[in-house]
Amino acid sequence: MTRPYPDPFTTPDPQAVADSRIMDFARRAGIDGADYAALHHWSVTDLEGFWGAVWEYFDIDAATPYERVLAEETMPGARWFPGATLNYAHHALRNLTDDHVAIVALDETGSGHEVTGKLLRAQVASVAATLRDLGVAQGDRVVGYLPNTPHAIVAFLAAASLGAVWSVCGQDYAPQAAADRFAQLEPTVLIAADGYLFNGTTHDRRDATLELARALPTLKATLLVGHVGLSWPSQTYPSLIVPWEDASTRTEELICTPVPFDHPLWVVFSSGTTGLPKGIVHGHGGVLLEHLKTLGLHSDLGPGDRLLWYTTTHWMMWNLVASTLLTGATTCTYDGSPAPFAKLDVLWELAARHRVTVFGTSPQYLLGMAKFGIDPSPHDLSAVRVVGCTGSALPASAYPWVRDHVGDRVLLASISGGTDVVSGFAGSAPNTPVWAGELSAPHLGVALAAFDSEGVPVTDQVGELVVTRPMPSMPLSFWNDPEGARYRDAYFSSYPGVWRHGDWITVTGHGSVIVHGRSDSTLNRNGVRLGSADIHDVVERLPEITEALIIGAEEPDGGYWMPLFVVPAAGVTLDDTLRDRIRDAIRTGASPRHVPDEILEVPGIPHTRTGKKLEVPVKRLLQGAPVEQVVNPATVDEPDLIAHYARLGTERRNRAARTGDDAQADPTA
Repeated sequence: MTRPYPDPFTTPDPQAVADSRIMDFARRAGIDGADYAALHHWSVTDLEGFWGAVWEYFDIDAATPYERVLAEETMPGARWFPGATLNYAHHALRNLTDDHVAIVALDETGSGHEVTGKLLRAQVASVAATLRDLGVAQGDRVVGYLPNTPHAIVAFLAAASLGAVWSVCGQDYAPQAAADRFAQLEPTVLIAADGYLFNGTTHDRRDATLELARALPTLKATLLVGHVGLSWPSQTYPSLIVPWEDASTRTEELICTPVPFDHPLWVVFSSGTTGLPKGIVHGHGGVLLEHLKTLGLHSDLGPGDRLLWYTTTHWMMWNLVASTLLTGATTCTYDGSPAPFAKLDVLWELAARHRVTVFGTSPQYLLGMAKFGIDPSPHDLSAVRVVGCTGSALPASAYPWVRDHVGDRVLLASISGGTDVVSGFAGSAPNTPVWAGELSAPHLGVALAAFDSEGVPVTDQVGELVVTRPMPSMPLSFWNDPEGARYRDAYFSSYPGVWRHGDWITVTGHGSVIVHGRSDSTLNRNGVRLGSADIHDVVERLPEITEALIIGAEEPDGGYWMPLFVVPAAGVTLDDTLRDRIRDAIRTGASPRHVPDEILEVPGIPHTRTGKKLEVPVKRLLQGAPVEQVVNPATVDEPDLIAHYARLGTERRNRAARTGDDAQADPTA
């Protein structure tokens, strides 16, 4: 395998390794922390020893003790820490002194304000009491239609403190798209903001909130947050209305209800290719341990640190942003575009001003910074010691740019994980070398491998990303899947008893991991996983369109191409007017993130003989895979269409080779 940088791009700084929490953890566990491979081997061969050590190292405060670390190792269905009762919210708040800055609230204008530990606890206690008065009890669902602001963290922690189940969606989602998620949960309370900021525009979401509330018949109340200063009109809501100011300013005592280790904490949604989005349920204890491991050991976060990671509330990185509080570090929320036209480098400016130690972003952002000549080095970024990057594979070409423009002592941590486990499978740590274009190693506790089609682990060959032993943050279940059939089919149908994630990876001979992209049809745009059904359903309702197919294709230089192929109705021409109408329909019916890069007319959409759209084969054809390796034409309803899509892929690659511009990296994406 030829690599542009055959040697490690950077090696660990000995002093940084010695001072790191992962080294301290290894010493206490009696393992040689300087040898990450040995530490990882122990973590996946002695699951009880490793996760028990994580429990002890982070001093988990359980109301009742556990009987055993891992009672059953089956996948799915592993039973972790039976007997233990605890509460995530208690751990998020317990390390915050009154004057400690818990949250720094930032936005794209460059303004910001601090939320102290005392104020955060008071607001969580007040909102929790309000929810309790509204009838919210353990197991009930509370949902948020909110931007990435402290309100979302307060609402989440308040719900969690009661043992209620939380779910949140960004306000760029249309009301119907949000309702497709939330209505499945039959929520008791909706918490929604008046709007959000993006690229110099205040987006008014008051009418959208009303529409969403009307689509949720189980609501007892709606809490209205005045985030952008718009007055709430006096309209008739289908439930009791409570102003956020009233809900969050009561004088109350915070009481966190101990719940079983596997009690549901939140539901995150990861859309599939058909039907409603899948609701993935994670538990209090599994998230607590997994996020302490990921943030505390791999990112080396602790008291005195500050994390700023650009995310939206419906991306799993928001869950990690909130979990920063578990480590005693300060988390930064951010409302707005990552690179607003008025100030493209505002995130770097804010990182410098607020002495951020861990700065998180996406490959598209870093590639866009380089492409558009934006130089963050005039800002004092001396506090930044980690630049985290996730959402897709970070190409090797981005590594020198980070070194030259952010700092040569910064750990560039490319990470790959998933909403499904709300964490990472592979990334970096203070004691791992960094290989350009590669992820340093599997994360601790993750028994990661690349399987070939026969289920055999392979090295230096492309294979399916699998996890062969359970992780505490694997889903408890899918929502409304009482027999677990959808859950088993999603991850365990290919290799029984082994988690198949849906990514193509290579595990290299020196232990690193290369991610090549999705092996299934899930769209993964800058880390936000989108369901193709969300787009197909909107477009195919238009009378001018007979059928549609959306594809997300990873490109060799780190770009991501998301074209929409449409078959116009008889007598209809796909012109710019119709393209604009399609984009508007998607923007309104799904979200701006669902809008494709291009809309292309095709003679037809290929299907299996049973009528299923051939999403993965078309994606692979566009990426250049030979037809004979992709699909058997005899299994396709219209075999001639296969050659058409293969030709489209060839033409695109030829154009890119001529122009040298196949990466349309846009930092505002």
